[in-house]
Amino acid sequence: MQSFFYKAICFCILSFLNCGLTLAQIIDFESEKPYKKVFVDTDNFGTSYLDTLEQAYPKARPDSLKFSILNDLAYYWHTRNLPKAMDFTEIGLQLTSAKKNILWQGRFQITQGAILLRMEKLDEAERVLENAKTKVRETDLAHLITQLGYVHERRGKLGSAADFALETLSLGQKLNDKRAMAMAYSDLSNLFWKQSKFEAGLEYGLKSLALFEERGINDLDYDFTLFVVGNNYVSLNEFDKALNYFQHSVAIGERYGFYNNLSDAYIYLLDLYAYQNEFEKAEEAGADALKYAELLDNNFMTMRSWLSIGKLYNLQGKYSGAIESLQKCITIATDEFGDNFFLSQAYEALGKAYAGNYQYQEAYQALAEYDKYKSAVFTAEADQRISRLRTEFDVAQKESTIELQETQIIKQRTRQNLFLIIAVLLLLLLVLAIKAMQNKFKINQLLQKQNKEKEFLLKEIHHRVKNNLEIVSSLLSLQSAQIDDPDTIEAIQKSQQRVQSMSIIHQKLYQGKSLAAIEMKEYFKNLGDFIIDSFGAREQIILICDMKEIELNVDIAIPIGLIVNELISNSLKYAFTKDGSGRIEISLSEVGSEVHLKVADNGIGRIESDPQKGTGFGTQLIELLTKQLDGSMKLTVDNGTSVFFEFQLNKAA
Repeated sequence: MQSFFYKAICFCILSFLNCGLTLAQIIDFESEKPYKKVFVDTDNFGTSYLDTLEQAYPKARPDSLKFSILNDLAYYWHTRNLPKAMDFTEIGLQLTSAKKNILWQGRFQITQGAILLRMEKLDEAERVLENAKTKVRETDLAHLITQLGYVHERRGKLGSAADFALETLSLGQKLNDKRAMAMAYSDLSNLFWKQSKFEAGLEYGLKSLALFEERGINDLDYDFTLFVVGNNYVSLNEFDKALNYFQHSVAIGERYGFYNNLSDAYIYLLDLYAYQNEFEKAEEAGADALKYAELLDNNFMTMRSWLSIGKLYNLQGKYSGAIESLQKCITIATDEFGDNFFLSQAYEALGKAYAGNYQYQEAYQALAEYDKYKSAVFTAEADQRISRLRTEFDVAQKESTIELQETQIIKQRTRQNLFLIIAVLLLLLLVLAIKAMQNKFKINQLLQKQNKEKEFLLKEIHHRVKNNLEIVSSLLSLQSAQIDDPDTIEAIQKSQQRVQSMSIIHQKLYQGKSLAAIEMKEYFKNLGDFIIDSFGAREQIILICDMKEIELNVDIAIPIGLIVNELISNSLKYAFTKDGSGRIEISLSEVGSEVHLKVADNGIGRIESDPQKGTGFGTQLIELLTKQLDGSMKLTVDNGTSVFFEFQLNKAA
């Protein structure tokens, strides 16, 4: 007993000293900088930092210092207790309103929006955040825009959420705000993960972590990014790496009391352990996820925790436990919950649990609910309206049943009149439909005629352009015959080849089926044959077009044709000996949103120490055309010369 008493005294003394140390690390009103802003200037403190801020803010002077401490207190309480966080926010709003401090009022509204978001009050959160935009400085906007992005993400609008993340990134780059850029990359990583683009999600997540770690501060958003990266690793089946990131996230969350992140991290840890059939660890993770969700008093996290636990029980064949957990999950997710995605998952898992427990009627009902939520396209307001209409319909049906006998004759006469009216209306509609079809047929004939005329005119334009380009080519040929200087002759001949490459495209346009696109394989063959013939190398050089038939828009085809023209000409001039034979290979392919071009020869290659041959204009032209198509070029000299290009289709168009 005496030993226990001594231990208790020691514990109290150590706790008191730790509290004093934490206070000194954050607040010192006697120093030149009285407040080391939490998670900005320092992260060297434990979970008691909120108590420290609560004790200090009433004593702070001037107002700006008091508001700064109070706003941090409100914002970081929302990771532990949402109602308490809202209480501090309302105190801040009252104080700033009394002082007529618009800037700090806007900053407290950003915090208020973040709290409302986690209270599932999305519309109110959006309204508050939009109102704050005009009050805060540009340096505050990245945090505000990030919260708006979360609102849209929570609604399932991943596209607009990505727009907000990109806006944050642009603002961060403009202000050289590494934290803003890190947050943007973190949000993009999470959005890519939700869209099942795991490699892109991992890439952006690692970029985000690199920027966070460069700051050297462990904060809420760094903690969040750790388990987002872990999620991407899980989806890529790299479980060991994922586990490291989850454990790192949990360590930070437990140090600072980030209950929201802890609940999230343990939910994903549960899934990870379940994938690996480590059910005992998964159950422990589920219990921790639920514990922190309940500490936070957040229905969204509590619902998701029970959902994950229910899925785990299903995997273990513990269907009774799964049913109990999933029913708790659905009970928490009331009609105002507003997340059809997780509700659909809950009903799907519940249906499987009922089926596994041989409760087939209940399973059918649960899966029917799953189908309903999965295919839901209505807002909560519309859903409530439909429910009211159904109630009104049921009441009306009961009343009509009571009066059925009394009104039978009247209804029968009404039906007869109605059938007659419907028959007349159907006949009228039939006549109108026939008339509309006749008009539509005439309009279609007229449109077809106009289309043919336009197509003929376009083909004629392309034909004339082709003829004019050939005239230019002929003029260049005549001009070169009047010149003795070899360099000038070579320059004119190159220009002639470039003109001819464009001429072939216009020839293809008026001869082909499409007036806007070129089939590139046949075009490359024609262009290559023309250039090889112009060099008199038909017997020595073989042209290989190793590619499938592919059509490109004329705006892309012309620059690519000019690039290929330059590369084939360079190969013929420099790659082969005068009497030697060889081959030139061309390939073109579409890979996602990119076009990949490769031109290679098996000639003597290029020696780096050799002086540049020619005027260098062809090289400049290739570089300019590559930049025009927003592309990149890679040169490889190994058993010949190979040039590889990547062009962006959307940019090039």
